[in-house]
Amino acid sequence: MDGKFFEQIFWGNTIQAYCWFVGIILIGLLLKRFVSRVISQFLFKLFKKFADEVQMETFIGLLLKPFEFFISIASLYLAINQLKHPFEVVLYRYTKVVEKLKIKEIFTLGDLFDKIFLFLIILSVFWIFLRIIDFIAHVFTYKALKTENRADDQLVPFLRELFKFFIYFIGFFVLLGYVFEVNALSLITGLGIGGIAIALAAKESLENLIGSFTIFIDKPFTVGDLVKVDGVEGTIEKVGFRSTVLRSTDKTTIIIPNRAMIDGVLENLTRRNYRRVKFNIGLTYETSTEVMKQIINDLTQFLNDNPGTTDPNVTFDSFGDSALNVQILYLVEDTEFSSYLKLKEDVNFKIIEIVQQYGSDFAYPTQRTVSDKNA
Repeated sequence: MDGKFFEQIFWGNTIQAYCWFVGIILIGLLLKRFVSRVISQFLFKLFKKFADEVQMETFIGLLLKPFEFFISIASLYLAINQLKHPFEVVLYRYTKVVEKLKIKEIFTLGDLFDKIFLFLIILSVFWIFLRIIDFIAHVFTYKALKTENRADDQLVPFLRELFKFFIYFIGFFVLLGYVFEVNALSLITGLGIGGIAIALAAKESLENLIGSFTIFIDKPFTVGDLVKVDGVEGTIEKVGFRSTVLRSTDKTTIIIPNRAMIDGVLENLTRRNYRRVKFNIGLTYETSTEVMKQIINDLTQFLNDNPGTTDPNVTFDSFGDSALNVQILYLVEDTEFSSYLKLKEDVNFKIIEIVQQYGSDFAYPTQRTVSDKNA
């Protein structure tokens, strides 16, 4: 084919430039998965000694998408650079002062695309860093699960969020400096009153951050503990950068700010040795004194003999409006919640059995009228 064919110009570009444009994009799309895997495998060798117990596919799975995104953007950028039109079109002219000299500069469509691609490239690089942090956290989580200490299970997610926050912070100022050409240092020092306003707005976030550090230093609880905070009860699932995640007994996710976790009244139910059970039963007024004593003695004996309960205290408590109130109090040694509920159920069934055994019954609210009394 005649070489002049490729030198023909259509819409400001040669046919050769269009061929390069299409070819680079196709090569990028066809090879991005393969190249991403090769780069990921090479990087994994750097972590091999550290992550000897973690499969390589886990690492590749985390980095595959950010690397593919990076390669796609880089391929598109190289392809577009093969074309001149319409990227030489002037969008506007502006005057820039350099050393007291006014210099007129031209801003083209190509410059705009350069900024966009630079933004996306920087974004993909920091995305890769974030995924590497996720992988390191995954390795530490795996190692933490093999230890008996649950404090490290709680520390790893927190440190992951902390380091990711720093990556977000650095990435934000890198974008400001390289893409938007903003002097980050001058921006920070020049905030003035605006900085004070931002600090006040971030006051609650700062308090939650300090609260998270307080939790890790004092260790009032660890992941897996059953706690009760200001009436909210649940199992600790995660202590984050800003909040703590609890799972309630009905499997509802509860998110509480860390500041509230340390400021409120917190009960660590897991660390208690016993669960206390206290309630009243009401017997009818027709129950004789001897029967009352027999019921109380049998209930006390049953609770004493039961291996799951301790320190029972069954007493005739008071005269109610429509019942003779018997108070039942005992401690449950097994603090696991499902076992605790089952034991309470067994005790309640036994109470019904003992009361009915002596011909007594449970009272319910009644009200006598004048005619009933006269009768």
